[in-house]
Amino acid sequence: MNFIAISTIFTLIIMGLFHFYWAFGGKIGLDKALPTKDGKLLLKPSKSLTILVGIVLNSFAYIAYALQFYDFTVNENRNFYLYSGIFLSTIFILRAIGEFNAVGFFKKIKDTEFAIYDTRYFSPLCLILGVIFAMLTYKV
Repeated sequence: MNFIAISTIFTLIIMGLFHFYWAFGGKIGLDKALPTKDGKLLLKPSKSLTILVGIVLNSFAYIAYALQFYDFTVNENRNFYLYSGIFLSTIFILRAIGEFNAVGFFKKIKDTEFAIYDTRYFSPLCLILGVIFAMLTYKV
């Protein structure tokens, strides 16, 4: 389980770093990371929101670290990490399912570059992260 937890931590950190990169003007991968319809972006996140998402993803990595490596028999914050793990598991699984329009396994828009990447990579990754957070939380 250590390998899975460490892989999850690094995945979340890399995702967070991509958001920082995009917030400060990076373009690589950005066209594949935002949903479109008829060639128009469905989201236009601000620089500050993109930075916030990067910070949140790195916070998720910390929670994954804590769930795997903290000794909760002596840690008084057990409930915080327990509920955080349940929350993150739920959030990632819901993201994988999607909002039935442009994001997730059950999206209607399926012919854009984002939709292809979402089906192949983003939604499966979210489902896997949701299951991993459930497993990490279960052992707490």
